[in-house]
Amino acid sequence: MIRSLRRCCFSLAVVAGMTLPAAASTQLTGAGSTFDYPFFSKAFYAYNQKNPDLTVNYQSIGSGGGIAQFTAKTVDFGATDVPMSAAELARANAPVLQIPVTLGGEAIAYNLPGVNALRLTRQVLVDIYLGKILKWNDPQIAKLNKGASLPDTAIIVVHRSDGSGTTYIFSDFLSHVSGEWKSKVGTGKSLSWPAPSSVGAKGNEGVAGQVKSTPGAIGYVEMAYVVENHMQGATLENKAGKWVDCTPQTVAAAAASKPEVTATNFSIVDSSAAGGYPISGYSWVVVYKKPEARAKELYNVLSWLVGPQGQENAKSVDYVPLPRNVQDAAAATLRQMQR
Repeated sequence: MIRSLRRCCFSLAVVAGMTLPAAASTQLTGAGSTFDYPFFSKAFYAYNQKNPDLTVNYQSIGSGGGIAQFTAKTVDFGATDVPMSAAELARANAPVLQIPVTLGGEAIAYNLPGVNALRLTRQVLVDIYLGKILKWNDPQIAKLNKGASLPDTAIIVVHRSDGSGTTYIFSDFLSHVSGEWKSKVGTGKSLSWPAPSSVGAKGNEGVAGQVKSTPGAIGYVEMAYVVENHMQGATLENKAGKWVDCTPQTVAAAAASKPEVTATNFSIVDSSAAGGYPISGYSWVVVYKKPEARAKELYNVLSWLVGPQGQENAKSVDYVPLPRNVQDAAAATLRQMQR
């Protein structure tokens, strides 16, 4: 399990029981999604153990930064929690393949000393981020949490300050729930946050750290960061009216409600599945169809990553393995690199 979630400046995270690999003859570089970092750390370490001549240096800098570095061709691959847009693809100036690599959920982390369980409806969460609900003992929160000692303190709304696919998934969920959010704020990787107490932090690790160190804070954070940092996560009411926690099982249930996903039809937020967690999403790797260098090595690593052996590493770091049909579709997309 990951014990350090610091931004990666070397090829692999520090994981309990793992030793860093010796220098390999070939190194691939990637950059982007902080959502993916714990999974990539574990998976790329496992790959190196079987293939010691290759390491992967992954920089956890956010989806926006990853797409920028990929487009500039300073890395072999990018990683993003939302596929590249038509405009981004045009700027790449070469055919790009977009491959789903992992599946996860965004927990709603909160810091309320003495409150070990918290329920929030979809609309209440929207209203917190719109700045309509400003204090933790607001009647709308209190009626959902009878018996809880909710403090008369301000809600500190924490969000990503960098271009973020995690933000895209979260704001996509809010837009599905609320027409007001959709029209006033919208869906995107970078937004103007309306709540007066909004505070930005960089990366999933930054949001997790800000929430953990700030009493009264709330923030959206990839599930692995919440689990490994021993943080509290809210129970949400989903579209079906069921109360669900962010777990691998509820994320898998959300994904099962939409068996086919593509780079242009990928959203699984606000699933109508009874057991589905409403803020779930796929994350993607982007690679040039005809890489200028290390094409064989890149194909081998990514094919392994999206296949059964690579996906075995997901559960141990609180991610969900790709459904088998999605694995097969990802492998088929990657095979275009060989044509």
